Amino acid sequence: MTKHICMVLVFMMIGFVGSAAAQNTPADNMEIVKEKIRTDKKLFIATNMQLTESEAKTFWPIYDAYQSELETLVNRKGKLIEKFAANYESMSDETAKSLLDNSLSIDSDYQKLRQSYLSKIRGVLPDKKVARFYQLESKIHAVVEFEIARRIPLVQ
Repeated sequence: MTKHICMVLVFMMIGFVGSAAAQNTPADNMEIVKEKIRTDKKLFIATNMQLTESEAKTFWPIYDAYQSELETLVNRKGKLIEKFAANYESMSDETAKSLLDNSLSIDSDYQKLRQSYLSKIRGVLPDKKVARFYQLESKIHAVVEFEIARRIPLVQ
């Protein structure tokens, strides 16, 4: 199950997800796929966190807010990958500089996001569960980043 969820997340991150239903528009299809990914990821986190009812009541609203902010970064990364693909054949130094600067900015913003939620999550969960949550998020992030790196060719 973990492998399945991580692969779905990878596909979401790099934009290689196919249509979800023939009668829907591509925008509708992407929304269906995004919702499925959110649901699968939440199930993965829930299964591995083993929260008590009381912990769950306070954790999930924080988790949802975190995921919403994370989605903004995912969208930025997707646009950056699209820009890379559009410029791959004719990459200029200026474009390469812009892509690299934006990529590092996204990475920095990701770390800031994780840091900004640490005290919020610590406020509702014991530290061992906080550590577990951050481990789970790190594992998902590592798989996604690996898959992106594997699929994107080096700048020529």
